[in-house]
Amino acid sequence: MSADALVGPTGLDPDHPDPATPGRTHQRPGLAVTLGGTAVTLLDRDDAVDAILAGCRERTRPLGVVSANLDHVYHFGAGGRWERALATAGRIEWLTLLDGAPLAVQAERLTGRPWPRLAGSDLIGPVLDRAEADGLSVGFLGGSPDAQVLLRGRLAERRPGLAVAGFWAPSRGELEDPTMSAAVARSIAEARTDVLVVGLGKPRQELWIAEHGAETGARVLLAFGAVVDFLAERIRRAPVWVADHGFEWAWRLALEPARLSERYLVQGPEAYVRLRRHSAAWPETGIALTGAARAAAGRVAAQAAHPAGRGLVPGSPRPEADGRFVAPGLPADVAVLVATYNNAETVGPLVDSLRSAAHSVRLRVVVADNSPDRRTLDALAAFPDVMAFRTGGNLGYAGAINAATAAAGDAEAYLVLNPDSEVFPGAVDSMLARLRTTGAGAVVPLLLTDDGGRYPSLRREPTAVRAWGDALFGARLPRRPQWSAETDYDKESYAHAHTVDWATGAAILVSAEAARAAGPWDERYFMYSEETDYCRALRLAGFDVWFEPAAQVMHSGAGSGTSTGLAALMAVNKIRYMRKHHPGAPAALAAAAVVIREALRAGDAGHRQTLAALVRPGRWRALPHASLHTAEPGPDFPAGSVVIPAHNEASVIARTLDGLRPALESGRVEVIVACNACTDRTAEIASQYPGVRVLDLPEPGKARALNAADAVASRWPRVYLDADIEVPPAALAAILTELGRGEFLAGRPDFRYDTSGCDPLVAAYYRARVRIPSNRQALWGAGCYAMTEEGHRLLGSFPEGAADDFYVDAAFAPGHKVLLGGPAVVVRPPRTSASLVATLHRIYRAPASSGGASAPMRTFRGLAASVRGPLSALDAAVYASFALAGRRQPGGARGAHGAPPGTAALVWERDESSRQ
Repeated sequence: MSADALVGPTGLDPDHPDPATPGRTHQRPGLAVTLGGTAVTLLDRDDAVDAILAGCRERTRPLGVVSANLDHVYHFGAGGRWERALATAGRIEWLTLLDGAPLAVQAERLTGRPWPRLAGSDLIGPVLDRAEADGLSVGFLGGSPDAQVLLRGRLAERRPGLAVAGFWAPSRGELEDPTMSAAVARSIAEARTDVLVVGLGKPRQELWIAEHGAETGARVLLAFGAVVDFLAERIRRAPVWVADHGFEWAWRLALEPARLSERYLVQGPEAYVRLRRHSAAWPETGIALTGAARAAAGRVAAQAAHPAGRGLVPGSPRPEADGRFVAPGLPADVAVLVATYNNAETVGPLVDSLRSAAHSVRLRVVVADNSPDRRTLDALAAFPDVMAFRTGGNLGYAGAINAATAAAGDAEAYLVLNPDSEVFPGAVDSMLARLRTTGAGAVVPLLLTDDGGRYPSLRREPTAVRAWGDALFGARLPRRPQWSAETDYDKESYAHAHTVDWATGAAILVSAEAARAAGPWDERYFMYSEETDYCRALRLAGFDVWFEPAAQVMHSGAGSGTSTGLAALMAVNKIRYMRKHHPGAPAALAAAAVVIREALRAGDAGHRQTLAALVRPGRWRALPHASLHTAEPGPDFPAGSVVIPAHNEASVIARTLDGLRPALESGRVEVIVACNACTDRTAEIASQYPGVRVLDLPEPGKARALNAADAVASRWPRVYLDADIEVPPAALAAILTELGRGEFLAGRPDFRYDTSGCDPLVAAYYRARVRIPSNRQALWGAGCYAMTEEGHRLLGSFPEGAADDFYVDAAFAPGHKVLLGGPAVVVRPPRTSASLVATLHRIYRAPASSGGASAPMRTFRGLAASVRGPLSALDAAVYASFALAGRRQPGGARGAHGAPPGTAALVWERDESSRQ
């Protein structure tokens, strides 16, 4: 195939665009191929010089000239960090030339003929000759000041007729600062530079040209790497025979091992794999046949219907001059979606920070509040132009965002923001501009921490290999290969706009079209990994996710710690994500990596608790999850009484009473704490809660405490609650409401065991226990039960020496009891095996003394039926062992405090380990 095989001035069939740059063609002769996912124009040396400089001053757009080698493939080819960064630089036309021995071999394999390598160091001589002959001025950007001094002398000596516009050697810090880079570009423009040699090294030189090249006024910008050092003769070129045999890289590595070892030894092999996988000739149809090209075509097709950039209805209202937000029903450019949970202190500053954007962009602000009370909504009352509503429960981040989206109405794009964020001026405009100019599906900003530091928010698609890399190295070795780290720590990544797989969900702007294509956020994640899942859905729908560094958002929660439960949920959701999208062996390997990560850091208590959750999948459902608020404090809260018998419960009573605050604030629920022979601060702590009545009883015995509280309580239904049990307001309201209907005489809410901190055998016992149907079909086991007035009259007083929950359960027929699902009370079981055995001694002794009857055979059958595999069989064996040990009463059947039989009424028999 010859260079004339593809006719026309573009070197391609003129009806077909460059697949790496949709809609754009190369206005020069030559043959085009795709090498490693980047489009390369194959030219002979003379044709290349002519393509670069012919008609230089008449160009309507500046020409960026790039040499493609393995380093270029690594950065800009398929799978590279900057894969589409150049294609969207609309003000620059690009010419990518062949360089690098592996690419030359691949090009010959595809076209059937050899092509010359056109490295910048080879082309710079002929280009300067032609520039001198045509009277073009040449400027040099990059290299050290010392190198530029040498270069100035060499040019004056050897090319006295060359018009040199100037030399610029900005520092790396200046290049990373957009303001400073813009100043450098203006200086180059003032020097009337025609041809600018940019020697900043990959990928910085190409990115700088894409962002600032048009501002320099230069008509040609040559991204020629170390050419300044070569021209200054600070670095020796490889001998001809070395270069001809493809070993120039080894020569340069030997000269500069510290600087180039990563490029050639780490990045080079990965780039070579991409080269072999993502290369193809362009046939006369102009359609590349690679999978990457087909994916690019899919993105273009999906973006064809994209509304971004087309605006809304002509003549629609413009942003309000006073920064007010758009009211419902009116057109909006951006709908801001905020999910809150107890954010009364932070949501106000967020709203204030959005006012500047509302001067230039039509903003609608929608807040979906997951909070259990109205404090957040009360704080938002100061902003009447904000749409705010309660979701009716804690739906999690994804659930609240879905609710806010449904309420927001039509908009060009939706901006999801964390409630503890503040948006810097210009951020919304910059993200919206990026969305419109690239046709992206989503844009994420640069996240800053409270102290102004850059938060590493950019992420790569989770894989098993990356999970293992993060497990073993964490944030260490931040420049390790991209395939071995999910988080992108490279500072260069946060200085330039580019596509990413996903980013932390504190701030993300999503186009309306992309949002419709991706569908709702997956609410099964509750928190964490939901943004990973959503960005993947955007990519699968054909939309890119872009990072825009010009947009800055401060996230107060960036890098902050979380509760133990949320930390465990974060780890568990990583496994859930892999199982959903990478099932089978990859998910299993990733899960193992997540476990190993926590195990390697088990010296920290938080990591130990996360590890405990990971290795016990049965506990995953107890992690934070979506729940509904069935009642609120106020006049609608159901009426009733709560009786709490307490003996030396100073360590836990506050935790229990905190959960009862909404009921107390309603004024419809009375709470009585019967302190029974307490010698600690239980009574003092309880009396500090408004509305709590404290009885200070001198004699011990739980039954006496219950009967004493019954004597002074005045409301029904009545809930009996152990002092170490946490009752969510929704669970309390549910049982009071249900018994208040009069259909049942007794009941209890649902319950769950919190076995964090328990030894493995105890955790196994309770995993087996919850699987046995009979253990969940009784009033006992939850530390919380309730009765109506009629039910209590049938029961009578509590007998001394009886386990109260067994006694109550045995007193009512199944049809008179109700066991609720839904919101659950939290039960903390014994933490040690010895404590569990002691508790079981008391439990199994109690039915006999209270007249109840246990059903060991029914329990055994339920235990056997609960076995579903080897792990559940092991749990069942542990349960059976503890049950046998518990039924074997110690000699004399003495109580927990050494009291002989018949004196149990005078002591409190309880577990102390769970109260520590």
